[in-house]
Amino acid sequence: MNPLKIIFAGTPAFSLPCLEALYAQGHHICAVFTQPDRPAGRGQKPQASAIKQWAQLQELSIYQPESLKHSDIQAQIAAFKADVMVVVAYGLILPKVVLDTPRLGCINVHASLLPRWRGAAPIQYAIRNGDLETGITIMQMDVGMDSGDILSQKTCQILNSDTSETLFTRLSQMAPSLLLSAIEDLQEGTATPLRQVEENVTYSPKITKLEAQIDWQQTSQQIWQNIRAFYPWPIAYTSLGQNNIKIHQAHPITDLQFDAPAGSIVAHREHDILIKTGDGVIAITHWQWPNQATIAVHDWLTHKATQAPLGSILQ
Repeated sequence: MNPLKIIFAGTPAFSLPCLEALYAQGHHICAVFTQPDRPAGRGQKPQASAIKQWAQLQELSIYQPESLKHSDIQAQIAAFKADVMVVVAYGLILPKVVLDTPRLGCINVHASLLPRWRGAAPIQYAIRNGDLETGITIMQMDVGMDSGDILSQKTCQILNSDTSETLFTRLSQMAPSLLLSAIEDLQEGTATPLRQVEENVTYSPKITKLEAQIDWQQTSQQIWQNIRAFYPWPIAYTSLGQNNIKIHQAHPITDLQFDAPAGSIVAHREHDILIKTGDGVIAITHWQWPNQATIAVHDWLTHKATQAPLGSILQ
């Protein structure tokens, strides 16, 4: 395959394996677009995206506009005379004039089996919903949100042990080979775009911190799925008195029942604490109290069990 002139647009670490693969394949990355540096960490100092940090090491041309809607940015994109623009979790809308600029159009790498879970948080929603599988979709972009024709897809099983973090990593590692193959098909004229079935569309809006608060009236299964979906951000949490407690790991218990209000601490065991849910109990194995490090419940119970006595109700 002859090298192509490619504009790459991406921001988080999820995007990086695709950029690395395009670069290693010998394509000419004529420009890298990534979001402006954002405040991060305890000091809230501006931090460059994973894409920017890598692109700087390769001495690639980096652009960080707040929007692609301005005519000067659009003129700059046109001046590159790129063959294709590859977009992976960029986070900004591409106007139609930008979509129409590259010779082969703009293609997107999306972390779901479209049309399921269009939107900003497909990995979190797949776990939260209890899906058994997800995958990567390579899509020809149009003006809609993740609504373009499908170029290729690859399926990935969702394991019971998966969190958004582990699934994020696995999908990001799956994406590059599928992307390279799709680009080759476009270049050779052998791509067979497939229209999405609108009747099967579901949406995954951006996750908020408020959604991570545990509702103990829900089923044990749903709470467990939420805990896994919200790890490592924003992390599921509950409160006991004035303490907000982050729940890092837990699992449902199917063979025990307790007559107690939802949210009640019903048992201290050797390695976990059991909490009553809407239909049963869930075992918390790792949590984090305010201004403290994450700790295994086994270790916490040794010294601090009196802070969460039996009968206490989590909110």
